[in-house]
Amino acid sequence: MIFYTPSNQEIAHIFERIGELLAEQNANPHRIRAYRRAAQILGERKEPVAEMVLDGHTKTLEAIPGIGKSLTRQIEEIVRTGKSSLLMRLQGDIEPENLFAQVPGIGEKLAHKIVQQLHIHSLEDLELAAHDGRLGIIEGFGKGRIDLIKIYLAGLLNPSARKWLLKAIPKLEKGPAVESPSVAAILEMDDEYLENAAKGALEMITPKRFNPYKEAWLPIYHAQKEGWNLTALFSNTARAHELEKTDDWVIIFFDNMQYHDQVTVVTETSGPLKGKRVIRGLEAKCSAFYELKASEIPLRMPSINPLT
Repeated sequence: MIFYTPSNQEIAHIFERIGELLAEQNANPHRIRAYRRAAQILGERKEPVAEMVLDGHTKTLEAIPGIGKSLTRQIEEIVRTGKSSLLMRLQGDIEPENLFAQVPGIGEKLAHKIVQQLHIHSLEDLELAAHDGRLGIIEGFGKGRIDLIKIYLAGLLNPSARKWLLKAIPKLEKGPAVESPSVAAILEMDDEYLENAAKGALEMITPKRFNPYKEAWLPIYHAQKEGWNLTALFSNTARAHELEKTDDWVIIFFDNMQYHDQVTVVTETSGPLKGKRVIRGLEAKCSAFYELKASEIPLRMPSINPLT
């Protein structure tokens, strides 16, 4: 099992670059300062934070002022994969197959199957799919391979930790659901993104993939809703290009100080929600949202001018 052991300066450089891109894309100033401050803290720190991750001392890493849970998880991701998914998406390089292929036991072919069959895009999604049984449905994923993926994503290296994890798997499967932005907030973000993109009012980034002429064509939008940082941009995946949906499928990333994830919003092409914007995997909640919205009654009737 191979892990990347970046220096503090290398991780600091990644965070500094994230701060630069967020500033260029008009993100929240507090978020920009958080990444720049973390870059400074890591650059000045002597103890290698990658070794803290590998030794299982993430709680100590979280306790460092200016780091916290969210940045600790991003450091863990860099150590596990050698990449930062946040930096990749800010640069427009958001092909999930590349990220999954770095996980031991997967490779390019199985990574492609995961994306095509499960429609997941992040390591957090992959970890959940490994624990809730969805990964086992895909041909090529037996119990041994899935156990390896679970261990890798948990960041555990030594034999005693491996035994502990395997015993804890039933408990992990029954863990509490993680809070996320409401359907209303996600769809509002999607609506704002599409409207501003159509007006040409958004910053454009130059994606690395499917962009042979290096054009800045991909609009990106940042906002805050319900205490979450949200980022929206059109899908630049192989599947979106294949189906000509690069102006319809919108990927919305969200994060707070403890958790980050993403969803995809699309225009429904069939059924009762045909023509409406829906969140993949949350169609039932979207249906309930639209029903409630349609049933809303104004608090007062519009005024009538008796002279007309």
